[in-house]
Amino acid sequence: MNENKSLIKPLLALAGPIILANFFQAAYQLTDAFWVGRLGESAIASVAVCMPIIFFMTSLGIGFAIAGATLTAQYFGAKDEKMVSHSSAQTLLMVFVVSAITSALGYFFAAHILKFLGVEMTIFDSALAYLRISFLGMIFNFVFFMFQSIMRSIGKAKLPVYIVIGTVILNFALDPLFMFGVGPIPALGVAGTAWATLFTQSIASIIGMIALFSGNHGIKLHWPDFLPDFVFLKKAFWLGLPSSLEQSARSLVLTVMTGLITSFGTLAIAAYGVGSNIFQLALMLCFGFAGANAALVGQSLGAGDIKRADRVAKLSLKLIFTTLSILGVIVFIFGKYFVAFFVPHDMNVINEGARFLRFIAPTFGLLGIQVIIGSTLQASGSTKQSMVLTIISQWVIQLPMAYLLSKVFHFGLDGIWITLPATSVIMSVIYLVVFLRGKWKEKKLISKEEQMQTQITEEVKIDEIVGLES
Repeated sequence: MNENKSLIKPLLALAGPIILANFFQAAYQLTDAFWVGRLGESAIASVAVCMPIIFFMTSLGIGFAIAGATLTAQYFGAKDEKMVSHSSAQTLLMVFVVSAITSALGYFFAAHILKFLGVEMTIFDSALAYLRISFLGMIFNFVFFMFQSIMRSIGKAKLPVYIVIGTVILNFALDPLFMFGVGPIPALGVAGTAWATLFTQSIASIIGMIALFSGNHGIKLHWPDFLPDFVFLKKAFWLGLPSSLEQSARSLVLTVMTGLITSFGTLAIAAYGVGSNIFQLALMLCFGFAGANAALVGQSLGAGDIKRADRVAKLSLKLIFTTLSILGVIVFIFGKYFVAFFVPHDMNVINEGARFLRFIAPTFGLLGIQVIIGSTLQASGSTKQSMVLTIISQWVIQLPMAYLLSKVFHFGLDGIWITLPATSVIMSVIYLVVFLRGKWKEKKLISKEEQMQTQITEEVKIDEIVGLES
């Protein structure tokens, strides 16, 4: 118990800012949803159908960012400042190249993707405009994501929060200007929200890069570190590839699921879209604790302290399960009011969105278990194991079940709603079995020579992590 108490402070010191950063990062989408909801059901559906596509293309590079953050955290734990800077710069280089490629591919194939998903012609043009503009801003999105990952991996999670808060406030002000028009600014409708987000995210990424080069925030990048180091890039690539494939597999299933939901009409996809905005509250808490957990687990493993890594992961599991279970109860009871905040005048969307939330809210805690264990596996470098679990969850269980229940057994939309919590129950058991077997503790990413030459006591390490945030 005393050991857990000694870990709660550094865990929360990291998780709090990360949750805030995630909240305000998600506020880009929530702000868009707030204003788009004023345009009606078709506008909501236009944005909702694009989000899984954007997530899929983004996920192609997220895995490499995760790999870079994992290596950076372990080098930070090993007190190797030179490699902290070098690994950060090399990962930024790799992520920039990947984002440029995916951005170009997404822009030119946007129309074909929407046609493949069977998007109705009533929303096709607005969805296409929103999607293409979003792809243009993908490079800035990737760069800022990498900046956040680097800062979290060294225990400096507050700075990204301040940056995101400022840009979200700006985005909230720009959305209605670009959507509805004012003075010389034309009314761009749904596309206006995409332009506002592109503009504000570009500002965030530029500020983040300035911070990394300044040397005033725990890390200083140097231009020579950006010269391609093919040995390191190969290591990071093969470490990040499973995570990239994992994220891609997850997001591709989400895209296919969106297509399946779209087959039930505009109301279905609108309800799913607005319900997913509330679901993001759970995800923000998940990824906040997961980010803190990954940083502390990675630093502990980098310092050779396996026992501490295990205690951090188990404490994170307890905290996230309790927190998300409480949130699930609240959403289950008050789901209709949450939905009405985004769509105040459409009772059909409100009722169906609330039904969707009542299906998934009871399993929020189980979702937290999966995310925390996944972050633990990735922090240890067990990215292949994490990838396999995701493929089983999404492709072996969720997608086939959703299709069978909704189409073959004629449960309709309820079949899809049932699938989501059912998958969560099954996979949480599988994740727990994998975690408790403990194979992830045996993974080593950096050599003995790269670890600290003298072991730092647990108390000193904890004080250091907390001190970085004070």
